[in-house]
Parts: sequence; structure tokens; C-alpha cells
Amino acid sequence: MKAVTWQGKRKVSTETVPDPTIQQPTDAIIEVTSTAICGSDLHLYEVLGPYMTPGDILGHEPMGIVREVGSGITNLSEGDRVVIPFNISCGHCWMCTNGLQSQCETTQVREKGTGASLLGFSELYGAVPGGQAEYLRVPHADYGAQKIPADGPDEQYLFLSDILPTAWQGVEYANVPEGGTLVVFGLGPVGQFAARIGVHRGYQVIAVEPEADRRAMAERHGVKTIPWGDDVAEQIREETYGRGADGVVDAVGMEAHSAPLGRTMQNVAGLLPDKLAQKATETIGVDALTALNSAFDAVRRGGTVSILGVYGGAKDPINMMKLFDKQVNLRMGQANVRRWTDTLMPLVSDSSDPLGVKDLTTHTGGLDDAADLYRTFQHKDDGCIKVVLKPRGV
Repeated sequence: MKAVTWQGKRKVSTETVPDPTIQQPTDAIIEVTSTAICGSDLHLYEVLGPYMTPGDILGHEPMGIVREVGSGITNLSEGDRVVIPFNISCGHCWMCTNGLQSQCETTQVREKGTGASLLGFSELYGAVPGGQAEYLRVPHADYGAQKIPADGPDEQYLFLSDILPTAWQGVEYANVPEGGTLVVFGLGPVGQFAARIGVHRGYQVIAVEPEADRRAMAERHGVKTIPWGDDVAEQIREETYGRGADGVVDAVGMEAHSAPLGRTMQNVAGLLPDKLAQKATETIGVDALTALNSAFDAVRRGGTVSILGVYGGAKDPINMMKLFDKQVNLRMGQANVRRWTDTLMPLVSDSSDPLGVKDLTTHTGGLDDAADLYRTFQHKDDGCIKVVLKPRGV
């Protein structure tokens, strides 16, 4: 089969690799019909190379058609259309039954001290082959694989794999009161959905984003936007009776611009041999914190900052005095995808498209286009906001 593989920093290629096979009774094999490129894939592309091996299959936002099931699966059949969560969870351990599927005790990568295994996301999270491929082995498919209706475009359901539950959890964690104000930093795919979810819930939503085309997309869905600038927190206070936002979502993470120290530390670590680079990342790594510090500034006293953007630094300098003085609540973590999919299914199935799932994809291509589309996505060229790959062809 064809698959998109990691080959080095800023280098991916589409290669022919062996087809996946059933390895455990609860595995399923799907033929992938759509698979997206995520902002988190750019972390592997740019920063987390020390945890990658050339030839690793990328991708953690897939959906498709079931072609084979293991002997332990009774709830799936060949021909079912399914969407696959990016985190691999069993559904029966203590963490899963308490709504913390991203911390699944069955698939935790204990040798790395990390949470549940993830599709296509480096040895930090299990080195499980990903879904930017023609076929995918789905571990724990009896719990993870979610059946979806046979009709409707893939993009109506595809984002249940990751970014829509991630955004929903982020807004939940932001703890905005009824009629309150939600601020979203960053209008990439997750930020777009977080802002739209806030509008859907009736909040006053303000989004901060430097790119005009991303602001325009959000504005189509009733979001008030402001461009990035040094005075964004003050602008937000002016909109909120001088207090600041009730809840702030940081949907940027380590990709933040205008933070040269964090970017330099990431680049220096990437130049070291893999084991040394891993040690550097885990002990002296520093993130770009521009968006996060702005979120701390923009939130009201007693408000909540919900962190959706991925951070990987071990020595990030955080202004604890400000957080303590303002009595700021912090929530964060990988999305517990299966916790939210039953809630979200009626919304994505609604023909009125209340969350705008059909208005997110800006670029589509085949697997052979992946290298070019990774570059386009990273550089935000040609108005690129979300890329979907079609292994069967566009």
C-alpha cells in the first residue's frame, strides 16, 4: 500500500509499505477514504524528529471502510463506515471509564512516562503506524472505531477523529458561564472549531489571529476577531467591562510566533543525536509562550485558561506570581475523544451544520501530494487552513 512516511526534519515522502494485518483479536483493518493533516503533525515535521524513525507512517485523523475485523469484535462488520479517534483507548480501564481516554491505562506508553498511545505520533506515544495511508490497523477498534452513517461527505464526520472533540473539550474546560465571554487565541483548525462552539453555546466570542484569511473564515460563523498585536489583552478588557474574558482557549501551543528563545531551543535540540536530543527536550526544552502569556493576561481574575495547543517544554518560564494573584484556573491535556463523540454526533449529522464542519477544509489532495501539502500547511500558503488527503483519489 501507499503511505505518507516521515523521513527527516521537514521531509515526508509517500512510499510503498507492507499492508497492515490483524495482530490482536480487537483489531480492525480499514480502507482509508479520508485522512487529514493536523497541526500536531507539524510538531513531528519540525520539532519532535528525535522521537521519529525514518519510514514511520504519519497521520492520526482517519476515517474509512472496515475491511477486516479481529475475532474479538462483535460490533463491527466488513463494509461499515467508521471514523477513528487519534488516541487509542480500551474503554474498560479506570481512566477510560472516568472519561480520561487520553490516559488509557491499557495503552499508556509507560517506558516514556506518557499517556495513551496515539496513531502515527512517534515513540513518545507508542510508534503506532498512522492513518495517512491506504489502509490502517485500528487497535481496540471494538471501542474506538465509531460507526457513522453511510451517506454524507467524509468531511461531515472526519473531524470527529481529533480536532472537533479537541475543540469541544477545550471549550468545556474553559468554564465559561452562561452568556459569558470566550476568547480564542489562534484560528487554525482547532481554534476555528472552538470559536464556533462558543457561538453555538451563546457566548460572546472573540478570536485573536494574525492571518486575515483565518479571521475571515471565523467571521463567517459569527465570531468577532481581532488581529494579533501587543495590545490584544487591553482590547479584550475593553470588550469585557474592564475585567477580561471569563474563559480563554490557547489553540496555538508551541507553534507560536514572535518567541525566538523557544524556537532557538527547539532547533538546537533538533541538531543533537537522537538520544541526546530527547534528553535535551525532556530536561531543558523551552517552548514559544507568546500565546499562552497573552492568554494569562487576557483572562479575568478568577477565570479559566484552557490549553489546547500542544506544549513540550520542560523548563518553560511561567509567571506564577501573576497566575496566583489573578486566581487563574488552568485546564489542559490531550482530548479524550470518545468522551465527546456521542455528544457531537447529532451536531455533525444535523443538515444545518451548526458547527460548520463543511466549511473548514481548504486544500485536498492525494497521498502523492502529501509532501507539497505539508509545506503549504506549515507556511500557511495559499490561504491554507485545513488539508485533507484522499487515498482513493480526489
